[in-house]
Amino acid sequence: MKYSLLVALCFFVLPTLAEDSFSIYLVRHAEKQAVKDDPKLTRCGKLRAKQIASMLEHTNIKHVYSTPYQRTMSTAAPFAKQQKLAIKQYSPANLNQFAQQLLRQKENTLVVGHSNTTPQLSALLSELDVEDITEKQYRNLYQIHVSNSGKTLTLFTLPLTCR
Repeated sequence: MKYSLLVALCFFVLPTLAEDSFSIYLVRHAEKQAVKDDPKLTRCGKLRAKQIASMLEHTNIKHVYSTPYQRTMSTAAPFAKQQKLAIKQYSPANLNQFAQQLLRQKENTLVVGHSNTTPQLSALLSELDVEDITEKQYRNLYQIHVSNSGKTLTLFTLPLTCR
């Protein structure tokens, strides 16, 4: 009887625990044109968006979020197209609420934001201090891994360097 209970626990409890492990990936939009109103991506920005798609290809992401601007939507588009996922829009006005929504989903997710929101959202999700980034920084990829043992923040540097 003890052994059958142990076997049942292994089959039903352990997979449930594993299901609680997920990652949220956050990037700032790629390089943008130097125009005031809702700029498009530069040539380099388009290359970076493709690079992000390539790097995240095997991450089993189920949701893609972007603010409703051309530069963020265009950064998310290559990955969303590759994975056949719709891009869901979010408002950066209430990052606390959005962070809670992402954590409740418990699924791998990509979020494309801005220099003044991506580090802040990463901090809210990870419950760690995250350095601000400047208007000229485009190479950060944040991964917040959430599991039963806690949250881990990893900062990756995208390899593409534009001149």
